[in-house]
Amino acid sequence: MKFRVNRDVLADAVVWAARALPNRPAVPVLSGLLLEADGEDLVLSAFDYDVSARATVEADVAEPGRVLIPGRILAEITRSLPGGQPVEIVTDGSEAVLTCGSAEFGLLTMPVEDFPTLPTAPPKVGAVGGGIFASAVGQVAPASSRDETLPMLTGVRIDIAGETVTMAATDRYRIAAREFGWRPEQPGVTAAAMVPARVLVEVARSLRGGEVSIGLGDGVAGFESVGRSTTVRLLDEQFIDYRARLTDDWPIRADVRAAPFVDAIKRVALVAERNTAIRLTFGQGQVLIQAGGGDIGRGAEVLDAELSGDEIQIAFQSQFLLDGLAGVETEFVRLNMQSPSRPALIAEVPGDADPAFRYLVMSLRQA
Repeated sequence: MKFRVNRDVLADAVVWAARALPNRPAVPVLSGLLLEADGEDLVLSAFDYDVSARATVEADVAEPGRVLIPGRILAEITRSLPGGQPVEIVTDGSEAVLTCGSAEFGLLTMPVEDFPTLPTAPPKVGAVGGGIFASAVGQVAPASSRDETLPMLTGVRIDIAGETVTMAATDRYRIAAREFGWRPEQPGVTAAAMVPARVLVEVARSLRGGEVSIGLGDGVAGFESVGRSTTVRLLDEQFIDYRARLTDDWPIRADVRAAPFVDAIKRVALVAERNTAIRLTFGQGQVLIQAGGGDIGRGAEVLDAELSGDEIQIAFQSQFLLDGLAGVETEFVRLNMQSPSRPALIAEVPGDADPAFRYLVMSLRQA
């Protein structure tokens, strides 16, 4: 096997594929990246039985072949190579020799025949712009749980109904949901899937360019864009009825400019001890943001707000509140409330249309 490839192209592809490598591989070969050179393409693959990643780049292939190289060290090496120089990789017995300019590395290869067969991509069900996809994942994924003992809560629910896709996540203390349009392969298609949030975040982070194709089938989801593809084993489809919880009756509504609101909460939260509350007092024409009062000190700031309904003081865990506000993409954010002891719904203010992004967050009991 012998090929030559642009240094920046190789480093980018290796680092991207290496993200799928397991931290504690069940067998040693799963820590390797599979390099396959043929024709004018170099394909780099990683697989841990749950998640697979493939990146295809152009290469000058002199001798086709396959080689399995320890993935993390390859990623470190390619990132450190001098720029402006091509990279050549040649297999020589049990060694893969990598040269770039005056730098040379000999990496011991792994038995390629022991590497598991990667899953085939599931049937494509539709596609969406990479920017919209990344935005939706960024809005919803923070509400997923990190507690692996409850797998259902570590995923993002994807509901497909014709030309509309809804993503939702919850960790029991909050629910985030985002709706967006897409281009289905067949009109009237319906499907549902639970995708691990950590995988979806990595996919969204790396597949911003162009259009993202989504495939579903046989308990696997597939995502593909600009020469890169990922497959992931789906979680159990069981999930809460999140839509019913997001369509309650809200007698109190407050509209605030989103960016100044976020900045003010971050400033005031500097004196809040860990897991203490941010208190919001909504009155006519303003909102008072308060925190602290313990061993560190206290902070307060007043912003303009348009209130509809009774005046109210309500408290939230600061990071939960900020995660919801970070998902708002409109100039104004709307807080829909019932009482100080009930959850509040954070939503965008798009005029008369239903908000695309909604975030339900539990309030905190105040002393």
